[in-house]
Amino acid sequence: MKNSGKAWLWLVLVVQAVCATFFVVDGLFDWTGMPEPLGFRDIHAFEMVLSLALFAGIAATAMQIRALGQREAQMQRQLDMASGAFEQLIHDHFDEWQLSKAEREVAMLALKGLSVADIAALRQTKEGTIKAQCGAVYRKASVSGRMQLLSYFVEELIAEPVLDKPRQA
Repeated sequence: MKNSGKAWLWLVLVVQAVCATFFVVDGLFDWTGMPEPLGFRDIHAFEMVLSLALFAGIAATAMQIRALGQREAQMQRQLDMASGAFEQLIHDHFDEWQLSKAEREVAMLALKGLSVADIAALRQTKEGTIKAQCGAVYRKASVSGRMQLLSYFVEELIAEPVLDKPRQA
């Protein structure tokens, strides 16, 4: 949200707080039977102005809620696109490395952080088989293990390198 939008919301909140305070105080005076301390000749006209201000605040709040909903939907679409693009990137590398179907499944589960035992239980196979498949994935990807495999894909998400390349003299 822009700063001007935020300032607008704060202004609406202050106006609504002033209106609410007036109506609470006015209600207390009416309830206790005390005379109005403000000395307004026509307090009903003032109450009408404050009521209109409250309705304006309701309209402004509704517009902001609508704008926030639209922004949320836009951000969700962008996130979905990024997620789909990242998944496609992973599958493109799997194709490049010529991973088998089983190796792809194991690699994806490893990227999601599952342990060898968890992957074996999910795939209903032995841990030794999973270790062998992980080893094949790491060899084909030219990485030394799970963390390097994960780093390989995370690095693709980062626009700039983490470490500067050494300067050549």
